[in-house]
Amino acid sequence: MNERTAMTVDSVRQLLEGAGAQVMARSGRSEHYSAPREFSFEVRGVFPNGLELHVVARQFTYRDPWEASGRVNDLVDASLLRDGSFSPLPKGYPFFQGGDEEVGLDEARLSAMVECVRGVNPRLYELQRLTGDLPA
Repeated sequence: MNERTAMTVDSVRQLLEGAGAQVMARSGRSEHYSAPREFSFEVRGVFPNGLELHVVARQFTYRDPWEASGRVNDLVDASLLRDGSFSPLPKGYPFFQGGDEEVGLDEARLSAMVECVRGVNPRLYELQRLTGDLPA
């Protein structure tokens, strides 16, 4: 069976902190099904290169008892922000090309994205803007 690892607010926070980001996190939906929030948790990390990654687990995945216990979050959505606005990554990166959000990320793909965003040199934005590869 293709088993995905469940993610929690703490595991995503640790992933971003481990990559050197300053992190803020909050839980949304509580343990009570009728809680009014539309997300399970959100975590935002600001990297030393000025890029921000906003990770949101929108809803729980319900599994049968033999697969996992109760409700889990095994897929999250992520947005990239630069200077307070949504932004793509410069060309040549596997994420955020032609859009400012990546949806349905499992833990392995989220981890790869965090490493990718952490390693971006912010000067690439200016260089690709000058060459016409990124809009002004």
